Amino acid sequence: MLEKFDEKYEVCNCRKVSLETIKNAILKKDAKTLGDIQDITTAGTDCRHCIFPEGDFGKIKKKIYCKDILKEVLHG
Repeated sequence: MLEKFDEKYEVCNCRKVSLETIKNAILKKDAKTLGDIQDITTAGTDCRHCIFPEGDFGKIKKKIYCKDILKEVLHG
């Protein structure tokens, strides 16, 4: 699924965190949990809508979430 998105796609609009930044946190900085991603990138630390679909209460739903990225990068 990640291949559908440009590396510069902004996953977290509040903190301006891109897909590339989140993937690098997982691959190069050993992020293994959503909390690790938040600590390393600050993604999902404001409104939190980008973490997982169940927590997305925004008017416009996200196209991809940190949870999806973590799962796909770690488990393929």
